[in-house]
Amino acid sequence: MMSESKPFPIFSMPMRGLLLLAGMYTVAWGAFFKWFGADLIKWLSMNQGVTVPLDFNWFGTFGLVIGIGIFLSAFYPISWMYLILIGALGKLVSAGWFYLVVIENLGWNKRTLFHMIINELFWILPLIWIFFRSLAVKKYLKTLPD
Repeated sequence: MMSESKPFPIFSMPMRGLLLLAGMYTVAWGAFFKWFGADLIKWLSMNQGVTVPLDFNWFGTFGLVIGIGIFLSAFYPISWMYLILIGALGKLVSAGWFYLVVIENLGWNKRTLFHMIINELFWILPLIWIFFRSLAVKKYLKTLPD
C-alpha cells in the first residue's frame, strides 16, 4: 500500500521560460525608454505636438536593471529567488513611477493604458507566483536529508 504523502513542489521549465521572457521584455522596454525616451513619449501621447519636460534615462536604466535581474533569476531560480521578488517589486515601482510621472503629463489613452497594463502590471502576478513556488521548493529541499 502506498503512503499518502504530500507531493513535493516542482519548479518547472515553463516557469524558467516565463522568467526569461519577462526579463527580456523588461530589458527591451527599459532600452526603449533609455535610448528613445522622447520619441517613445511622443508615441505614447498619440499627439506628436506634445513635449514632456522629463528625462526618461533614469526610468529606462531602472527598467534595464530590473529586467536583467529577472532574466538572471531564471538560471538559478531557487538560489536567486530574491531577484524574482526584486523584479516583481521593481515592476510595481515602475508602474507607480509611470502613473505619477507620465500619466500626469500625457493622460490616459489606449497606448498609455497598454503600457501600464501589459508592460508593468501584467508581470507582477506571475513573478510573485514564481517567487512563492521557488520559496516552496527551497523549503522542501531543506527538509531532505544531506
